[in-house]
Amino acid sequence: MNIPFARRTLGRQGLVVSAIGLGCMGMSDFYGPSDEAENLAVLDHALDIGVDFLDTADMYGVGRNEELLAKVLRTRRNDVVLATKFGNVRAANGDFLGIDGSPAYVAAACDASLKRLGVEHIDLYYQHRVDPKVPIEDTVGAMARLVEAGKVRYLGLSEASGATVRRAAAVHPIAALQSEYSLWTREVEDDTLRACRELGIGFVAYSPLGRGFLTGAIQHANELADSDWRRQNPRFQDGNIDRNQLLVQAVSELARERECTPAQLALAWLLHRGPDIVPIPGTRRVTRLDENAAATRIDLTLAEQRRLDDVLASHEIAGTRYPAAGMANVNA
Repeated sequence: MNIPFARRTLGRQGLVVSAIGLGCMGMSDFYGPSDEAENLAVLDHALDIGVDFLDTADMYGVGRNEELLAKVLRTRRNDVVLATKFGNVRAANGDFLGIDGSPAYVAAACDASLKRLGVEHIDLYYQHRVDPKVPIEDTVGAMARLVEAGKVRYLGLSEASGATVRRAAAVHPIAALQSEYSLWTREVEDDTLRACRELGIGFVAYSPLGRGFLTGAIQHANELADSDWRRQNPRFQDGNIDRNQLLVQAVSELARERECTPAQLALAWLLHRGPDIVPIPGTRRVTRLDENAAATRIDLTLAEQRRLDDVLASHEIAGTRYPAAGMANVNA
């Protein structure tokens, strides 16, 4: 007998999603070559087991990731809670051109995503990064007009500060904020997560497995493909990666005691941070998808949660989560 997959509510407007989603970025970009047939198998299997919250963005693969999802959406649109993003502008060759939150770009980007996805509406539409040149009120106002037009159901922000979230929510209800949150990235707890809870906004945690590092599968950056952007990530650099392995080793030891994998423990920890949190780990393998999904069935005791907190407090993370240019655009 199939057990219904756990569900969670994001925001106060009625958006219900699977308790763990699927980040689709790595299927088309940033993490080296991938196989389309295998990616499609992962997407179909996710929907088969009840992981219906699929996360993409127009910048992933310069539109190719949305086009990949379109191949599943053609026949399974009603099975999907579809989230995509706009704001990070890239040239056709992949070069980054900056951030655009202007009202005209909001409208054009949405239409382009709808066309690539082959759908009539987007369930959750995020501003991918805050544009410092455009008042957030103007950007969210343009996003609100997409809701009025029936092109978007719910609005979201990504990597926005608590102050920006409050300003945005004064213009139109925000269903979710998506930011990095994991065992080795907890900065959101000091500001953004607090603002979300004040306003009843759900929190979507991207990179909940530390870009794969918290699984224990990555020992050295030279194990990664030449085109894998993690080679440029400060936390994966020589010296830093060795120091960060100490955290992974400690988490792995706790996972062995709990008879689960480090990935499952990391996801279960996030799920226990509050019922308003939905992690969206990415994967290109069905086996990893099943492993991640099983984290929803792990019930951590308060004592186990405290032990994890103690482990985190005793291991300082080495390196920022992005290079300097990327750090300039987070928590904005």
